[in-house]
Amino acid sequence: MRIGCPKEVKPQEFRVGLTPDAAAEAVRHGHGVLIESNAGIGAGFTDADYIAAGAEIAPDAKLVFDASQMIVKVKEPQAAERQMLRDGQLLFTYLHLAPDPDQTRDLLASGVTSIAYETVTDTRGGLPLLAPMSEVAGRLAPQVGSWALQKANGGRGVLLGGVPGVRPANVIIIGGGVVGAAAARVAVGMGANVTVMDRSVPRLSYLDDVFMGKLTTQYASAAATADLLTTADMVIGAVLIPGAAAPKLVSRAQLSTMLPGAVLVDVAIDQGGCFETSRPTTHQDPIYEVDGIVHYCVANMPGAVARTSTQALGNATLPFVLALADKGWRQAITDDPHLRAGLSTHQGRLTSLPVGEALGILAVTPDAILAG
Repeated sequence: MRIGCPKEVKPQEFRVGLTPDAAAEAVRHGHGVLIESNAGIGAGFTDADYIAAGAEIAPDAKLVFDASQMIVKVKEPQAAERQMLRDGQLLFTYLHLAPDPDQTRDLLASGVTSIAYETVTDTRGGLPLLAPMSEVAGRLAPQVGSWALQKANGGRGVLLGGVPGVRPANVIIIGGGVVGAAAARVAVGMGANVTVMDRSVPRLSYLDDVFMGKLTTQYASAAATADLLTTADMVIGAVLIPGAAAPKLVSRAQLSTMLPGAVLVDVAIDQGGCFETSRPTTHQDPIYEVDGIVHYCVANMPGAVARTSTQALGNATLPFVLALADKGWRQAITDDPHLRAGLSTHQGRLTSLPVGEALGILAVTPDAILAG
């Protein structure tokens, strides 16, 4: 199979879908690999690195799309990229379709068979291709939030860890999953006063044990959220419903109850965001203010640490890339129900029920596609 990897074109996105090591592994399996020139440069990989791995270099994205049976990316295909997809082609990347009707319509119109990283599952009920980037985004969240808290950026002018005689910042993390736990690890390490909210009591118990009393856990009721917002210096939104739009957990009306210059960091922005006032931003222009509250809503946070993110994502995706290339998508998802869970579109049909519910589009199950 010919595997193509174009350069990411989303603003300030420096990651790349295939590392040179992954390309070399695919070549060893007998596949051709076509990389767009300079696709890996933002992550520190040169065209020479890919050539040494046995890949070919294409001068532009169109040639990659035209000549490849499978496209491997990082971010969802942008509008111009979607026009280059075709029926019979396989797309393997993050999609986040639930809050993106335009992308969904374009993928359906193209006829492409798409598999979304973020809905591939594992035997423990986890999301193994989302987890590495969730770890990265979670660890970044307190860092970028502390930057946004600086007075020059519109924040309260509060140091996350405080100093002797001055209390540390109050950091509220809504969601205790992979993102929330990673954010808590960094925020606690920076000396903040951290509260993690979740609706799973077993998860809260686990976090309490792991952090050995260094943070506070709180059951995530609406009343508890409203109370904690009034004293929060920073709120990190870390809630995920696989494949579906994120729930809105903080309303615009509640912003008036918060401390002026407090910061909201919305790690769920790829899925539409978990704050009512969230809208996607970029690394180039990451923050904005609503009712005196600073919002950080960069939709590709891991892109800021592109080399680490690319390597972490590549470690997770490579076994699936090889399975898809070695067997073809149909046999691969037949053999692996966890990969099957990632099937999102096929020949104009939506195959993700949560996306269908979010967008009001008729969807069928991946099993129905295989049976047909």
